[in-house]
Amino acid sequence: MLPERLTLRRLLTLPYAALVLALALLMGLLSWRAGRDTVDSLSAQLLVEAVGRIAVSLERHVGGADAVLEAAFPTGVAAPDRLDTEAGALRERFWLATSVHRDPNNYVYYGNRQGQFIGLWRFSEQEAELRRRPRGEGPRTLYRLSGIAGPLRSPVTEDKVFEPRERPWYATAMAHPSALGWTPVYVDFRTQDLIVTRTKRVANDVGEPEGVAATDLPLRQVTALLSRLSLSENAVAMVVEADGQLVGVSRGAHLKALDAAGHERLNARQSPDGLVAAAYAAVRERGLGKAADAAATTPRTLSFKDGDGRSVQVGYARVDPVLGLDWLIIAAVPRADFLAGARQGIVQAAVLAGLATVTALGVGWAVLGLVTRQLRQLAEAARRVGDGQPAGSAEPVETALAGRRDEIGELARSIADMQRRLLTDPLTGLSNRGAIVRHVDDRILQQRRRGDRWPFATLVVDVVRLKDINHRFGRGVGDAVLREVGQRLRAGVRSGDLVARYAGDEFVLLLESVEDRADAEAARLHLETALSQPLQDIAAGAPPGHAVSVSIGVAVYPDDGQDSESLLRHAETDMLARQRAAHAPDA
Repeated sequence: MLPERLTLRRLLTLPYAALVLALALLMGLLSWRAGRDTVDSLSAQLLVEAVGRIAVSLERHVGGADAVLEAAFPTGVAAPDRLDTEAGALRERFWLATSVHRDPNNYVYYGNRQGQFIGLWRFSEQEAELRRRPRGEGPRTLYRLSGIAGPLRSPVTEDKVFEPRERPWYATAMAHPSALGWTPVYVDFRTQDLIVTRTKRVANDVGEPEGVAATDLPLRQVTALLSRLSLSENAVAMVVEADGQLVGVSRGAHLKALDAAGHERLNARQSPDGLVAAAYAAVRERGLGKAADAAATTPRTLSFKDGDGRSVQVGYARVDPVLGLDWLIIAAVPRADFLAGARQGIVQAAVLAGLATVTALGVGWAVLGLVTRQLRQLAEAARRVGDGQPAGSAEPVETALAGRRDEIGELARSIADMQRRLLTDPLTGLSNRGAIVRHVDDRILQQRRRGDRWPFATLVVDVVRLKDINHRFGRGVGDAVLREVGQRLRAGVRSGDLVARYAGDEFVLLLESVEDRADAEAARLHLETALSQPLQDIAAGAPPGHAVSVSIGVAVYPDDGQDSESLLRHAETDMLARQRAAHAPDA
């Protein structure tokens, strides 16, 4: 096409006179429409991102309860026959379980069909209260203790009889079709906070339901999370159940006081905040609560007009049903909040455009020449960034721009080349340090969002005594060793796995999925075998039989770390330990 064959300077020069004449008449209208469309697009993106952040935070807050119960009663472990004889083992497991997510899951307890009960409430890192009802009758006895093995002290017998079989958490779990379940959200009579309890039905040796393990999840942190969300001055964010019962809200109340002592939950429809009630009603009208829309976990947006005729934009999504909670996330912002700043900018732009139009005919050619020269300078600057000289970052380059034959196309190709170089190690052609860390972070996020049961592993490979090789045979031989080690590592893993040069003599591998730690160890042994063969690239410059050794450390997610930094640190520690063991004198 003709426009693609023209340079940028010529493409702008030919229609220049006609554009200048029409610009003054159209500038106001075009500026308003462009600003409005831009604001709508950005506001929708902002709402989607806000709802997504809330969803991820909720998954972290709620999802930890399963790990706590699994630590208290691991899957496959039968319920104890007698709580009085096995109280010590249960106490240790409960202490470890409350250490997983002590804030908020600081209370783990268990009751069985005989009415026996044991629970551990952690007040702090070292202080806790053990609650026991070993005979299945009468009140509970409360003990204070310090540390996992600390002696029980200060026994106190409760005045009221606590019957676990009559508690909602026990009845709900026994009636639930699956082993894991949630109780309805309720108001705690002591703290007046909203609580929801995660339950796990525990079977005996023959597979019959014997008891229920549970942990309480305070929901005050949900309201704290929503209150910290910064959207606009008049925005509101909330988490509600499908029937409208508020779980948390960024402003206003989610509980109402009763005439007598106590509180009860507030429904979004009854909220004194008009935006809360209107936003929930708008989302319900879109049918998010219907069965056909039960999997709508992807954030969406809508617009509506409230009772005062104001246009309101809303982002909403359902909490992942894998968590077992029928909750909705809603964020609403009056459209005027988004447009307030844009209106002033549009007026200023229109005034400046009018002034520019007056002088455009006289200085147009010079300006176009200056623009093209600046674009060439930008292309050269991008090339320098791609070579690694200055620090910086850039957004992904559109493929269509790279096909242009003018300065814009040159800039696009330069930035694309920069992006490739910033993620590649120039010596080995493998991914570099930044790329592998980002891939590990992405893999952790994928694991948490999708509930992937398969773990993955990171391996740290150290080329032992590379400095000695550089000193004895020259840096060229050392570089050849690194390249060949990288090639052997790449050939020794699956196509979906990632190999990166992490530092001067270190490589890092990301094994996308492993069955268990034994599988990761098998991969490590396979790589050690592949690297134990003499390196071809060193044969020309080293004496016969000279070998290069490596040391490999392993870390498995999530057992060895919950983020990329801790995983890589654990793998490096494991590598150093193996290295010391390999060079230690025989006992």
